[in-house]
Amino acid sequence: MIESWMGVVVGSFALAIAAILVMGHYRREHLRERLLRRMDHRHCWDAMRRRR
Repeated sequence: MIESWMGVVVGSFALAIAAILVMGHYRREHLRERLLRRMDHRHCWDAMRRRR
C-alpha cells in the first residue's frame, strides 16, 4: 500500500517538473520570436558575419 502511494507521489512530482520545464521552453520561444521580429535584419546579418 505504501509503495503504491510512493509511486503516485514520485510520478506526480515528475509530471510537475516536466510541466514547469515545458512552460519555460514555451516562454523562451515566444521571447525569441518577439525579439527576432523586432530585430533589424541588416544589423543581424552584419553581426552574424562578424562572428565567423
